Amino acid sequence: MKIKKTIAVFSFLVFMGLSTQTIHAAEKVLIGGVEKVALLPWGAVLPARIDTGAGFSALGVSDLKVEGKMIEFRLPGRYGGSTLRLPLAGWRCIKRADSPCRRRPAVEMDLCLGNVRIRTEVTLCDRSHMEFPLLIGRKALRGNPEADFIVDVSRSHTISLDCAKGNLP
Repeated sequence: MKIKKTIAVFSFLVFMGLSTQTIHAAEKVLIGGVEKVALLPWGAVLPARIDTGAGFSALGVSDLKVEGKMIEFRLPGRYGGSTLRLPLAGWRCIKRADSPCRRRPAVEMDLCLGNVRIRTEVTLCDRSHMEFPLLIGRKALRGNPEADFIVDVSRSHTISLDCAKGNLP
């Protein structure tokens, strides 16, 4: 009988201890179909199309050179034109409805969207013919512990950049 009481008291204490813990849920963040995004730590701010239909994010670059496990590229001139050198994360097959798979190099990058810092994989390609130099795909938006992004494509520029003010122009 004494053992049963001890187990009951212990179970109650464990339950009470667990029930008073705070569980932090990701904050819901409403974003539009177009938002400003900063590439960190460089601070280049680019307009981005938010596209939940695309799996991967894509950054428009020029002068792309793959040298072993490193990749060098230049950002568009109107967004600083900086030359960056990063480790190659791999090659990704990008499928489109109207064409076969296209292989693109990918890098890991930190992006700032609103006040959320996102570490994600970004494919590199020529987007000079596109309106937006950066496309943010669903893999960048999904699974972030800081934010649960909700996309309202009827809106744009709904949030201001606030991640790392020291790195932003």
